[in-house]
Parts: sequence; structure tokens; C-alpha cells
Amino acid sequence: MKFEEGMQKLSEITEKLEKGGLSLEEAVALYGDGAKLAAECQAELEQAKLTVTEYIKTMETE
Repeated sequence: MKFEEGMQKLSEITEKLEKGGLSLEEAVALYGDGAKLAAECQAELEQAKLTVTEYIKTMETE
């Protein structure tokens, strides 16, 4: 999944949880899905940061 898609889904989950009206089971399931998505997005951001850092190091040595 692309980062942007993950963030969009995370936003949708957040809206549903904030709106309320869910059963406990639904809320817990959505929370779990959101936690997984947040971790995936965070990992992707960390990888992007490493890639950019490597680009910068490469440009500085040229």
C-alpha cells in the first residue's frame, strides 16, 4: 500500500472512531487496524528519511 493510501485510510478510521456510535467490538477492531496502519506509515517514513539521507551524503561527496 502506498503511504498516501495508508494515511487516507488512517484518517477515515480516526473519523469513524471520533464520530462514535460503534459497538465496542467495532471500535476495538478499528483501533487495531489504525494501529497497524500507523506503524506501516511510520516505517515507510523512516525508510524515506534514510533514502533522503543517503542522497544527501552522496551529493556531499561528489
